[in-house]
Amino acid sequence: MKTRTFNQNLILLIILSTVAFSCSEKKERIYTLFHGGTILTVDDGFSEADAMVIKDQKIVAVGSFEDLNHEYGKSAQMIDLKGRTMLPGFIDAHSHAVAGALANNLMDYIGMSRFKTTEEVLDYLRQKVKDTPESEWITGRNWDPAVQDGPEELTRAILDSISTQHPIFILNASGHLAYANSRAFEAAGIDANVENPQGAEFVRDAQGNLSGVMKNMLSFIQVMQANPKMQSYESVPALLELLNEWSAEGVTTSSELALGAATNSPADLDIMLEAAKSEDFNVRLRAYPSYIINEQWNEAGLKNNTGNDLAKVVGFKLVADGSNQGFTGLQRETYCCSATHLNSYGKEYTSVENLYKYAKERTDQGFQLAIHGNGDKAIDNILEVLQRLKDEGYEFTDLRPRIEHASILHDDQIQKMKELGVTPSFLIGHVYYWGTFMRDKVFGEEKVQLLDRCATVEQENMPFSLHSDFSVTNTLPLEMIETAVTRRTWKEPEYQLAPQEAISVESAIKAVTTHAAWQLMSENEIGSLEVGKYADLVILEEDPRIVEPTKISEIKVLETWMNGKIVFSAVD
Repeated sequence: MKTRTFNQNLILLIILSTVAFSCSEKKERIYTLFHGGTILTVDDGFSEADAMVIKDQKIVAVGSFEDLNHEYGKSAQMIDLKGRTMLPGFIDAHSHAVAGALANNLMDYIGMSRFKTTEEVLDYLRQKVKDTPESEWITGRNWDPAVQDGPEELTRAILDSISTQHPIFILNASGHLAYANSRAFEAAGIDANVENPQGAEFVRDAQGNLSGVMKNMLSFIQVMQANPKMQSYESVPALLELLNEWSAEGVTTSSELALGAATNSPADLDIMLEAAKSEDFNVRLRAYPSYIINEQWNEAGLKNNTGNDLAKVVGFKLVADGSNQGFTGLQRETYCCSATHLNSYGKEYTSVENLYKYAKERTDQGFQLAIHGNGDKAIDNILEVLQRLKDEGYEFTDLRPRIEHASILHDDQIQKMKELGVTPSFLIGHVYYWGTFMRDKVFGEEKVQLLDRCATVEQENMPFSLHSDFSVTNTLPLEMIETAVTRRTWKEPEYQLAPQEAISVESAIKAVTTHAAWQLMSENEIGSLEVGKYADLVILEEDPRIVEPTKISEIKVLETWMNGKIVFSAVD
């Protein structure tokens, strides 16, 4: 047996000590320190920092690199931003994650970015018929006559000319209208004797026959549910896939503003919570159960704040009217310019009395109210209900009622919202995608100036958010910021719709970060890069405040972090 010399023992001791120190050093690297770029905290002062430290899921320090490196450098993984810009992760305050995942999974996209005209859409459907076995459903989403030239409606006659052997169901881009052929109605057991649900309509022609047009989900969901694929599609994987797409756009929190609409049941809540258990759940969700299954929610024992910091219920959704571009938004005056809708005031989806009933019930239970209102008369109705509740002693400071879309706002309505403590969430895509149509066919030059009044609301010191309403528009936060800043339109890129309502880049960023978090009752968890909040962040190739405003949407998202870990990377 050989014995070690003193020198051999000394060398062995040094090696073991080095290994032990190295292991200890690795164990101690429990922090991540970002530096070398612009860090926009989007706190109350829109502060800039040149370093930030995270530990596990949360932010532990924000400040100067010199100070933070001195305190944390020895036990931190260092990430050099290389001159790039870090922001809080983007937040979509009004989207449809669960229902959108279903539409994304089961319906072909036939919208404006794919087909410019309705004839192109119909040609696509004809080819689809040739490639699809008889009796199988053909479905499409995001068809929009407001921007795709052609007929104003996809009538039953038009769709029957495509096929009478395949059920055909098409969802309008607004989400408030849908169209079906005879075979789809037959599959759903619907004939000319079908009764209109309250606030909804199966449209009939002059002879009393179903035209194929359906207004409000309460009608067309009956046809959607007849599609066998609705019962068999894999909901959780579809949701996770959609959230993964959103994280690539820098989104770390989104929402479901009609929970229950996908399955027409409380099962939507189970889908969301089950998905949140997955390691691949990359976007937080804040959900608002829908009034359309109000009694089912009661039977299920719905409670506010069900869930956790990843996915939870934070309010309740009501709907006052439809969409302005679909001529179902409820107006003070008739629509101005479309021959088909000259004498129409739009559609009241929920009466004032029923809005009050739902609002009182859910306010008593502590739910925040998110009430859809597009037309100015619908917004009058919402404010009437909220004023009535306030007169009865209800206090909204903590419950923060929201008006969803708030498309057309008069000065008196803005003042009333301010008095009541009500804030708007704007579907800014109305300006970009439908602005010229709203001007020429819906409202006229004068009234269209009241569309998405971001600057006026800001001047009144009222927080507001911007949203996609996916799948009405795609979840593209940088595009939303650009539109709010430039007010440019899709069809006429040089035209600015209501330029007096344009806001600064900083204000637009707040509308998809801090203000959106506040509206989602989550400002203590997310929305800004501050100590104690979750490390939800996005790293951009360029600073949105510095690039040409018309190029903001082209900025590359390099990385998205959620809960302190990378969930998307475009970095080599």
